[in-house]
Amino acid sequence: MNDKEGQLAVRAARRAVESEVKGDKGGDLDLPESFREKRGVFVTLDTYPDRELRGCIGYPEPTYPLGVALVRAAEAACHDPRFPPLRADELDKTVVEVSILTVPEEIKLRDRRQLPSQVRVGMDGLIMERGPYRGLLLPQVPVEWCWDSNTFLEQTCIKAGMTPDRWLDTSCRVYRFQAEIFSEEAPGGRVVRKEL
Repeated sequence: MNDKEGQLAVRAARRAVESEVKGDKGGDLDLPESFREKRGVFVTLDTYPDRELRGCIGYPEPTYPLGVALVRAAEAACHDPRFPPLRADELDKTVVEVSILTVPEEIKLRDRRQLPSQVRVGMDGLIMERGPYRGLLLPQVPVEWCWDSNTFLEQTCIKAGMTPDRWLDTSCRVYRFQAEIFSEEAPGGRVVRKEL
């Protein structure tokens, strides 16, 4: 995505968040043709200025056109089950971030101990999957927490509800993906491409 499209994505997500919280109808969004392509996307809400997580919901796979997925993820992030629902009086203290994902690809290795060498902190996001258990961490998470690739793998297992070493088990499927990340600098403010 170019920077203008990234800005539009964040503005659309902000509008969807505000409409959801205020109970308004969002109305039609005037988005370019590129937003009709099916893409994975996550919308993250952080408190401002502390930058503490307030909600993060999305679609890892390209199930919906980007514009549709973006609005649905933004609305759902207001009701992230880990937090109380976002309130209208929090809107001017909340920044919106959008991560537009590549299609997840499975990392297949015979020797699972080599997996950390295949995970690029600052570039890759991870998905762990085993039976009904599934967890995802975006590429920005290990950077924010200063994790190495081993810790990133362990924490993704924990997010999936598994033991931290489950990534060594060949019955656990491991996927990686990349993301283009665009974020408000302040609530409703300038949108920038986030470089990890």
